[in-house]
Amino acid sequence: MKKELVSFEGVHCANCGASMQGEFCHECGQSIHSVLRPMHHMLEDTLDMVLHVDSRVLHTLPPLLNRPGFLTMEYFAGRRQRYVAPFRLMFVLCLLGFFFCHLVMDNVNFFMTDATTTVGTGDFARDTTPDAVRARYEQMRTSVDTATTGSNLGDKALKHTLSTERDRANHRLAQLGAPPLATHGTSKIDWPTDQVHVTWLPDGINASLNRSIAHASANFKGFTEGGEAGVEARERVVAGTFAVLPQTLFLVMPLFALLLKLVYLFRRRLYMEHLIVALHSHAFLFLALLLGMLLLTLRSWLVPHAGWVGPPITLACWALLIWAPIYLLVMQKRVYRQGWFMTTVKYLFVGWCYMWLLSIALGIAMLFGFAH
Repeated sequence: MKKELVSFEGVHCANCGASMQGEFCHECGQSIHSVLRPMHHMLEDTLDMVLHVDSRVLHTLPPLLNRPGFLTMEYFAGRRQRYVAPFRLMFVLCLLGFFFCHLVMDNVNFFMTDATTTVGTGDFARDTTPDAVRARYEQMRTSVDTATTGSNLGDKALKHTLSTERDRANHRLAQLGAPPLATHGTSKIDWPTDQVHVTWLPDGINASLNRSIAHASANFKGFTEGGEAGVEARERVVAGTFAVLPQTLFLVMPLFALLLKLVYLFRRRLYMEHLIVALHSHAFLFLALLLGMLLLTLRSWLVPHAGWVGPPITLACWALLIWAPIYLLVMQKRVYRQGWFMTTVKYLFVGWCYMWLLSIALGIAMLFGFAH
């Protein structure tokens, strides 16, 4: 449908008084349309905006997934209107990717196996009374304590097994209508009880710092105790980590662009160009993460009812995992237009440096997670 021609002769901008030559003032940019309109006009504008954004999403996501470097080259060439802006694209995909990753990580087997889960009662299923369950668990705990005598930290494998058996014993006790096992603290670390006070920091920051130390202490003790306390501590740490992980990765983004700038110093490209490359690269990685999480969720839902769908979905997940490094290599080759040998060498060097940056970012996120 063609838009009707509108005459703007004699119309002036209400903001700056300039003569209007279109729907927007060429001096200050204010729209000629008033915001004081009936509700049905606002709903029409909202619907038009949503449909317009959807059309850009449809033009953006397919090439982002299967055409390495295409969006970046289009952006450099000035053809940007039909695509989602790089930062907005990366930001939305980052939030969606981590949201679904956090949502499904406790319910999906990331190793693509059909091994039985540790949830259940195990050997405790043979016990018909709560006393028998507690006696069997105490025997297991005594055996582990004997095996780890003489070691300050103990055997991690044995303690992990004991934590699993504790969960199974509590599961069996719940079936028998009995209270869970009593908590046996195993942490041998003496946490400081004195309040930390940094003189040059405000009192509010000192109070927040002390709360974070207390939370970290409680979470670490929960990890060492295992059982239900360990599960609750793990949930808190995971939730806290995912809460700060997107912000932490946003800080890594400019550093990654700076790394590209240093590696391709003699290509005479602006820092903003490298930042666009970094944004599109991470947008692809977050899209791959989002698709992988959706596939894993679909697999966990369908396999119990139709086992034949498991191998194809697993193959698709592996295909995404293999495609990611190939995609980034081809993208780097197409954007910077160097030979395959130099591109591969720089790709490996950038990847090695980025893995260190990513490890530091994940470590910082985990520290915040422990303080959650």
